[in-house]
Amino acid sequence: MFTGIIKKVSTVEKVGNEGDSLFVSVKTPAGWEIWEGESISINGVCSTIKRIDDGNFTVEYMPETIKKTTVGDYRTGMEVNLEKSMSLNDLLDGHIVQGHIDTRGKIVEIIQDKESRIIKIEVPEEFMGLIADKGSVSVDGVSLTVVETGKNWFTISLVSYTLENTNLGKIKENDYVNIETDVLAKYVAKLMSSRNVSNN
Repeated sequence: MFTGIIKKVSTVEKVGNEGDSLFVSVKTPAGWEIWEGESISINGVCSTIKRIDDGNFTVEYMPETIKKTTVGDYRTGMEVNLEKSMSLNDLLDGHIVQGHIDTRGKIVEIIQDKESRIIKIEVPEEFMGLIADKGSVSVDGVSLTVVETGKNWFTISLVSYTLENTNLGKIKENDYVNIETDVLAKYVAKLMSSRNVSNN
């Protein structure tokens, strides 16, 4: 479990396929103590460290993750957001983020607003019931507040700190990002669906 507060931005050092799996090696941030088997969020995707060597750590992604997320687009040298899993004594500065990506979102518009940027993201319409105005959403692992919603899109506002300390400062129109909707919204939707089935 994570908070959506990015701790470090690092770089992809190597990408390779073995069978149906995708292996990605990321440069270990200076001062980080990590171990094999540990869970870490990479651009919002909960990833298990498979091995550690030569200043890098390597994770493995299965076909389902490749299909639902942007990990298949990873290339050597690209920047990724990193967050270690939270412990019980950590502050919940963002919101509860599981690292279970719901869908990919497409950046369709970027508007500069003084020192901040308004980003419009298009997602499949089926997920919009879980994204509410002023609600929480995770974009590439970053906990953000939804500004406005439409039929198949929502907007977020990125302040200067987020632009400078995450990889969202470098996204461009037509780029894709990982989207995780609020887990509380998912449970409410599931509960309401179950009640409707029972009533019928």
